[in-house]
Amino acid sequence: MTVEEICRRAYENKYLTARLTTDQKNSLICSAACDLVKRTDSILSANQEDMKRGRENGMAPGLLDRLCLSEQRIEQIADGMRQVASLPDPVGEVTKMWKRPNGLVIGQKKVPIGVIGVIYEARPNVTADVFSLCFKTGNTVILRGGSAAASTNLAIVDSLHSSLEAAGLPADSVLYIEDLSHEAVGAFMKMDRYVDLLIPRGGAGLIRNVVENSTIPVIETGTGNCHIYVDQYADIDMALRITDNAKTQRIGVCNAAESLVVHEKIAPEFLPRLSELFKGRVSLFADQNARNYLVDSYEATDQDFGREYLDYKMSVKTVKDIDQAISHINHYNTGHSESIITDSYENAQKFLDEVDAACVYVNASTRFTDGNEFGFGAEIGISTQKLHARGPMGLDALLSSKYIIYGNGQIRE
Repeated sequence: MTVEEICRRAYENKYLTARLTTDQKNSLICSAACDLVKRTDSILSANQEDMKRGRENGMAPGLLDRLCLSEQRIEQIADGMRQVASLPDPVGEVTKMWKRPNGLVIGQKKVPIGVIGVIYEARPNVTADVFSLCFKTGNTVILRGGSAAASTNLAIVDSLHSSLEAAGLPADSVLYIEDLSHEAVGAFMKMDRYVDLLIPRGGAGLIRNVVENSTIPVIETGTGNCHIYVDQYADIDMALRITDNAKTQRIGVCNAAESLVVHEKIAPEFLPRLSELFKGRVSLFADQNARNYLVDSYEATDQDFGREYLDYKMSVKTVKDIDQAISHINHYNTGHSESIITDSYENAQKFLDEVDAACVYVNASTRFTDGNEFGFGAEIGISTQKLHARGPMGLDALLSSKYIIYGNGQIRE
């Protein structure tokens, strides 16, 4: 099928998906999760093809980490789907209702958006996550994965289609664009006649391309230049533990910390210990003051402070007070996730109030910015914009609303 034919089929199917009952949706998502686990061997075999091709093409370690699946990761994907099924169904909920002086009763009701398109790169888990969230909210979804995960994505989509067909439900609830050409992506971005919302999941280049060229409304899931700020009142052991986790637990994800900001009063004690902790593992790109306390580091440039490395690299900036820290973070961040390590309640609240980001933490790793960790089961992306949705996007972010009005013969004078 051409891209237009795929989009037209999704459009024609969206009203069928929207009419499914909660029991139908939940049962299907659980069945699809089980089928995914049953097909672990075939999915892993497909994933190995993608991994082999990725290594041959010199794919960066962070991207290879995102691409790689294992039995444990497939089970985690399935668990996320089951969690989505266990959540209350928000579709049809009337959030408020009021009566006007003329007797009209007006309510606001949650409804599916319709057809949601997702363009993503080397993230095969997105295929299952997005399907479960969109299906639960009564939306039809069109997926266009990148070439790096082509084999894995097709294996997962085949599993989803089999589950839908076995349940007697429309297989067109999830459609996949197999055409990997740039022309196909360009055509997809112009299908505003059929597609209601487009969500990009990937690097800065992909996101910028979609935002600048799509005629479909876009929710921007931005890159993650996430910061850890070690305040002068920080518990140093806690700060080291959190910084290590935020930077190294998984380097190829958007909620990994890329930048470290340190109060100059704690720097003489904190930075030498950090240098020892990261020795041989993480390269530090630091300002001159920080380099005085680091055993091994490189001089940071302005680009380093704003970079999403997706690698074992981190920038380090020292500041004289919390105001300078907040100013630095708001200047260089991407609106994703920021964290302060401090024992000061006043500084914690100031940081929460003044840092401009989707998720702001006190004494915790930025790695928790995740739909599963937030109790959403999964996420369709982490929005770094401020309209409609912000932060990890669960079920509510995939709904629109309509007004329902009850009358008894009113006419407007």
